[in-house]
Amino acid sequence: MNNSRTMRVLMYYSNRDVRVEEMPVPEIGPGELLMKVAASGICGSDVMEWYRRDKVPLVLGHEVAGKVVEVGPGVDRFRPGDRIAATHHVPCNTCHYCLNGHHTVCDTLLKGTHFFPGGFSEYVRVPAINVDRGVFPIPEGVSYAEASFMEPLACVLRGQRHAGMTPGQSVLVLGSGISGLLHVALARALGAGLVAAADTIPFRLEKASQMGAHVTLPADEQRLISELRKANEGRLADLVIICFDGFIPLAFQTVEKGGTILFFAGAGEGATIAAPINDIFWRTEVTLTSSYAGAPSDCRRALQLIRSGAVPVAGTITHCLAMEEGGEGFAKVCDPVKHECVKVIVEPNSIDNR
Repeated sequence: MNNSRTMRVLMYYSNRDVRVEEMPVPEIGPGELLMKVAASGICGSDVMEWYRRDKVPLVLGHEVAGKVVEVGPGVDRFRPGDRIAATHHVPCNTCHYCLNGHHTVCDTLLKGTHFFPGGFSEYVRVPAINVDRGVFPIPEGVSYAEASFMEPLACVLRGQRHAGMTPGQSVLVLGSGISGLLHVALARALGAGLVAAADTIPFRLEKASQMGAHVTLPADEQRLISELRKANEGRLADLVIICFDGFIPLAFQTVEKGGTILFFAGAGEGATIAAPINDIFWRTEVTLTSSYAGAPSDCRRALQLIRSGAVPVAGTITHCLAMEEGGEGFAKVCDPVKHECVKVIVEPNSIDNR
């Protein structure tokens, strides 16, 4: 392929302005590969306008799966026709942060690696460093749509590991959007003693139950605390996972002594935390922690969990849309209540799953 060919992309200008445009098919160089995109999930971060506004217009999309159509010189692990999932950010593996287990704050991961132009396009060029450590064969029996969950599930895996989740613990997930549902399913798969999901939206709580929550609860402080204690032998939650920043105050009210609060979701621009230190921290041994993204090892494990069915990601997909419907997909993600939307997958190409 060469840049005399053009391809369709979704060009993002704002949440309300996403256009189908054309641009040249990327040319690849040594160590790189060209992927024909079959499935690309819309992430919550894709609709964080404040996070994108200084970079527009751009092609978003980082939850991708597809088929190799071309490999550059030096690539011997992959060949045309291979079914792959890829992660857009990878670490250097040699810096202070990587060597101390914090791969996802590595400067290379944060600033130095990405696809071109982005997953909401018919083809993407995968850089050599990503080919080296961020591209994975899709297991047999896993569809492209399911494989596109590799990256978001890797983030969830890293978050629970970083928070020290262990079998037998009680876990409360605040927010039952796509991240919350993946947390619910993973905590259940990893042997949590109680998995509780809280939200204000009934259809999301129904999904949480389908994904393995032992109990679903209203995200109302008085009722939530009362019903959580009733379900958990009088105790609050050992691990509280915040998947929606509007529920941050609830996290401080629902964590048990000696427990952990994981700040998983991104927050609004300039958001701050106000908490009574003596009531929340002093003499309670509560830990606050956060996590960001996933490392290559998390991606491998995520694909294994998807293949085994331990985390049934397909159950979260509410919409699969063609490229021409991409703007509609962004609108659905921005207003999930109106559209009863959980996970939206854009399919730039129709590719047989075999």
